[in-house]
Order: sequence, then structure tokens, then C-alpha cells
Amino acid sequence: MIALVDCNSFYASCERVFNPKLWGKPIVVLSNNDGCIVARSEEAKQVGIPMGLPLFKAKDLIKKHNVHVFSSNYTLYGDMSERVMTVLRQFTPNMKVYSVDEAFLDFSGFKEEKLAALMREIKNAVYKQTGLPVSVGLSHTKVLAKIFNHVAKKNKICQGVATCFEGERIDKVLKRTPIGEVWGVGRKSEVKMYDAGVKTAYDLKHFENTHLIQKRFTVAGRKLQDELRGISCVELDDIQKSKKNIISTRGFGKQVTDKNELREALASHVSKAAEKLRAQNSMAKSMNVFIRTNRFKPTEQVYDSFAIEFLSPTQNTFKMVRASSEALDQIFKPGVEYKKCGVSLSNLYDFNGSQFDLFSQNDSLKDLNLMSVMDSVNRKQGSETLKVATCGTTEDWKMLSQMKSKAYTTRVSELMEVN
Repeated sequence: MIALVDCNSFYASCERVFNPKLWGKPIVVLSNNDGCIVARSEEAKQVGIPMGLPLFKAKDLIKKHNVHVFSSNYTLYGDMSERVMTVLRQFTPNMKVYSVDEAFLDFSGFKEEKLAALMREIKNAVYKQTGLPVSVGLSHTKVLAKIFNHVAKKNKICQGVATCFEGERIDKVLKRTPIGEVWGVGRKSEVKMYDAGVKTAYDLKHFENTHLIQKRFTVAGRKLQDELRGISCVELDDIQKSKKNIISTRGFGKQVTDKNELREALASHVSKAAEKLRAQNSMAKSMNVFIRTNRFKPTEQVYDSFAIEFLSPTQNTFKMVRASSEALDQIFKPGVEYKKCGVSLSNLYDFNGSQFDLFSQNDSLKDLNLMSVMDSVNRKQGSETLKVATCGTTEDWKMLSQMKSKAYTTRVSELMEVN
């Protein structure tokens, strides 16, 4: 009894919550530096705007169909995501967030005849408390829940909820589901499946030679087949694992030649990466810092990086910012026009499972408490309310976001005003 709850056109829907005039209008959301289209409303898809299209190539379509364009507002989207997940947690204690707009919920032990009504209650509760529309798919396994979530989203008769536990009804849907649309089947696997005569989810479910499936598509392919047969193979705890590497990187809104601006940008990226590190209760032993020029500009290309090994694993933002500043001193070249910088944290350790010793330079209790306070304040008052001074205040290097909506839910100065 697994449900998948997925927000419809999540980024576009977040913009609509605070601007109701946008309902029914085509919307696109842009990538960093307003480069490419990374999210589309259903109306934008219908007028033929493809995913990933550079903004300058889409201008004619945007003008022709009066498409509303927004820069990415990750602060708003992240806060709205957390609000949705808070609502979902009210319905079952066993839930795993799969992405910013999706979550799996386990309803094992619930009475089957009451689940359809409960799914509609979930859908209505999310909309009532957040203003965001969602689709709900429910079946025996996560793969089937994903398929029926797609049915709920595309079939208007379902009104956003599709539940199914009967074998014949499940097979009817699987016959209409191309193998390439099954969760977990990539492009290469899709080609191999076709070569083996597997063109639909139904074909894979009823493929008799299970040994051939495992041989050609590894254990993952075999598990996928079991999931389609109604046999749950992956525990909810396995869906979201701690990251093995944490990366924070962004392009600049302009060419940067000033060393201090680069220092501020790196400190900002380190702060974000360290916050993610603490969120999954990890520590990092290694950090890599890089700076680079614009690879799309016909000038001399420069890419420099510096690897840092801490004496002991750390999650201390201040310690990592100091290290990134020292690394920049080693790789910065005067006169070079830099376009991008970033950091990556690796060799991650579980904080609770780490063994400390008296002779290592471990994070002190004072350091840990300070980081905890910073994270708590930033969660409640908005991102970067408290930050390291090295991050600066002007942030002239930041990426372009010329069409960004307000931080309606996390910044007091940008709260909605009603006349």
C-alpha cells in the first residue's frame, strides 16, 4: 500500500499561489543566470515550448503565446516544498521525501476500501493548506504508485487521484505504458529492452526469462520486474540515502576579475554546502575548490582547482571558509575574467558513527552549538539571515535573476500586501 504524492507543475504552481491571475496561463521558469527553461506549466507545454530550450531561442514562442517568464526562486520553492511535506506527515508516520515535489507514503495496514477516500482527503488537504495542486497514485509498490500517479495527472476523469490493487486493471494500464516511461528505465536500458522484445511495462512484467532480465539489466532490472508484479523490493528507507558528495556551484551574473569578489562567492558556496552537510548529519574530510572562465567565450580558457584535506572530518562552516580562502590564494590569476566558481565536499562521514580521538582537531562543542544556532535561525528567519562575514553584503557577483518573484514566505520585507 504505497502512495506517491507529486505536486503538479511545482515551480509554476508556486508562482501561481501568490499571483492567482496566472492560473490557466502558460508559465516557464529559468535556470541559473536566466539561461534555459527548466520548468513549464501544462499550458506552456501545450504551446510547444520544450524543456531545456535556451531563453533567447524561445523568445518568439514566448511573445506569440504571451508566456509568463520567471527566474528560479529556490528560496520560495524550498519553503513551499517543506509546507507540503508537513501536511503529508499528518497522514502517515512512514514517509520519505523523494524530491522537492514528491514523497512516498506507506499505508500498509490500512483498510483497502478506505484508501481511495483517504487519498482524496490528502489531495484536498494539501491544496487547502498550501494552495498547491497535487496528484496521488496508490498501488502495491513504488513503481506501480509512480505509474498510477502519472495516470492521475493525465486522466481528467481521475480528478487527481488514481488507486488500483486489482491485477486485471493494473495490466490494462501497464499495456498502455511504454517501457521508456517506467520509473528507473533510462535511455540505454530502453533500447536494450526493445531489442529483447520488451516495449511496454506489461511486457516486462510478464517476461518469462527472469534470468535474462537480470543478466542484461542487472539486479535493478530484476527488481523493477518484481515491482511491476506487485512485489515490493525496495524499502522506503532505501529511497533517500545520504549524499556521498555535496556540491555547491553557480555561474556569475558578470565576468569577475576581483579576488575579493571571488572570495565572497566561494564563502557563500561553502556555507551552503556545509548547511547541507549538517542537514544529513555528516562531516567532510575533503574539500575541492575550483574557479573557471566562461567556456562559451572565445578567449583563453582557465580552470584551476585546489584540493584540501582536513586533519579531522568537520562540519564547521568557519573552518571550511578559511580553507577555501587559502585555496583561492593558491589558484587565483590576476587579470583573468572568471565566470564560475564552486566547492565540493567529499569523504563524508556519519557524525553519529564517527570515532574521535584526543589528538585530532575535532569540531569543539562550542563550534557544534554555534552551527546549530545558525541553522535554526536561518530555517526560521530565511536563508542567509546569519552568515559568515566573508560572504559579504553587496554580492555583485551573484547570478542574474532579472525576473525573480519575491520571497513571499521567508522574508518579512517581501510579504504580500493586500490593498
